[in-house]
Amino acid sequence: MPDPAGSGCYGGAEPSPGGSMARMAHDLPAWVAELTDPRRATTLDELADRLVPLAEHAIDVSRRLQALLSELNEPFKREALYGRVERLRARSTEALEEVSGEISASGQQRIERIWAAWGERGADDGDLGRVLRERLDSEVVPSLTGQQRAVAEEVTVHMAGALETVNQTLLTQVEQLATAVTDLIHDVLPLAHEGLNLASRVSTLSSRVRQAGRGEITAELRAESLDLAAASEGTVARLELEWSALGARTATVRAALRAAEETAFSEVTAEMTRCVEKLAPSHVKVLDEAEARAMALIDELSPSTPS
Repeated sequence: MPDPAGSGCYGGAEPSPGGSMARMAHDLPAWVAELTDPRRATTLDELADRLVPLAEHAIDVSRRLQALLSELNEPFKREALYGRVERLRARSTEALEEVSGEISASGQQRIERIWAAWGERGADDGDLGRVLRERLDSEVVPSLTGQQRAVAEEVTVHMAGALETVNQTLLTQVEQLATAVTDLIHDVLPLAHEGLNLASRVSTLSSRVRQAGRGEITAELRAESLDLAAASEGTVARLELEWSALGARTATVRAALRAAEETAFSEVTAEMTRCVEKLAPSHVKVLDEAEARAMALIDELSPSTPS
């Protein structure tokens, strides 16, 4: 018969005579093993009392494992997949709006410089100012707004193309990860069922012990409880280990999905940046030409210019 004070998942290990196993500060009190290890029971009542938490422990870890499997599968549901694609699209659109705003601001800055130059000539918003505004609206502003629109449209086309490409890549990555996760779930789920089956066996034995009345434990119940305790120790240990490893794997999957989404967004913004850099020289040239035309109008209309 195994030593009822033995070590295992029930705790209660004592230091060896040579002191090779020092007691650690986080060890549980001795009564924990005394009240949870069926092998320490001496009467039928004690055995039944110790079998109850044994079954509850198996149920607890099995349910935690099932909950973690459900959490692991959550990001691969259709709604989550659509949400990821839409989130990427929304972020890309927001980035495009920022770029478009910067393009528009570049034209607005030239207009502000033109009016600043007009003010430096000592001009006001009187008749000459109204004439300048009309001339700017007809001769300068259209080229600025047309250039801004052309650049924004070109960036939009590049953004759309990049978004389509990265969406396909992202969906492929998610599909590959989903396949691996599905295989993992199929491998681990039977362990959760094993824990529930174990709990059922323990509960059944506990009921039989209760029905046996009071007094000493019979040889048959003693042998069965020892076998079941040993089986529970191994099964629960595997389940706890699997639950811990699965928690780490779940965090890795979440990080991988987030990394794939961030990489996809970075690729979209990088493509927009490349497009803007490519168009920048011609854009600046149009702005310079428009500003030069406006300055010529100022020279023409400035009150300090001889008639």
